[in-house]
Amino acid sequence: MASFGKWIGGGLGWALGGPIGGVLGFVFGSIFDSMQSGHYEHKGFTPTQEGDFKVSLLVMIAAIMKADGRIMKSELEYVKRFFLSQFGEQEAERLLLLLREILRQELDVDEICEQIQENMEYPSRLQLVHFLFGVAAADGEPHAAEAELLKRICLHMGIRQKDFDSIKAMFIKDTGSAYRILEITPDASDEEVKKAYRKMALKYHPDKVAHLGEDVQKAAKEKFQQLNQAYNEIKQQRGFN
Repeated sequence: MASFGKWIGGGLGWALGGPIGGVLGFVFGSIFDSMQSGHYEHKGFTPTQEGDFKVSLLVMIAAIMKADGRIMKSELEYVKRFFLSQFGEQEAERLLLLLREILRQELDVDEICEQIQENMEYPSRLQLVHFLFGVAAADGEPHAAEAELLKRICLHMGIRQKDFDSIKAMFIKDTGSAYRILEITPDASDEEVKKAYRKMALKYHPDKVAHLGEDVQKAAKEKFQQLNQAYNEIKQQRGFN
């Protein structure tokens, strides 16, 4: 575990405290004894650090995987591939090792989500939800228990319903998905469609999460591409530029 010292110590801030700090304290044992109490004094709001984001992601992935009462080898294999594609081989190995330890613990999802809401800025929370949908939809679409947990996670993280529906529509496609991604309805005028796209382009712009590192920003670009695809689909259907 000592090989994680620099990675964790240099990249964590608010996640050292509260319920997430308790999870980390268990995982890292004597290396981070001070975390086990869950009493890390956090004063004032500061931008989320890369380590805070990744630890939050790991804990939430663990919660999703445990939602249906069993952890399948196929799920771990998918998460491994997911980590490889998003973060590269070396980081994927570290994250997977931490995830295996977190999966052994009981998680108070509501309290953890509330800690994330209190400390993580909204664009980073949106990106976190996008990652979680990717994991939950690994085998086609989220199972009922996973879908219910995702709703609960978003509620306690302070994610607005329209934003939840927008990200969900990126993974569960139907005839109205493009409109839900833009947070509008099919009866919107062409001008309203254009206005909605401009608004969503600002909300989902990859620069919003640039402070979380290149790998997270890369994933944000994929989300941004899906927004553009939805807009282009509507433009093609309606025949405007």
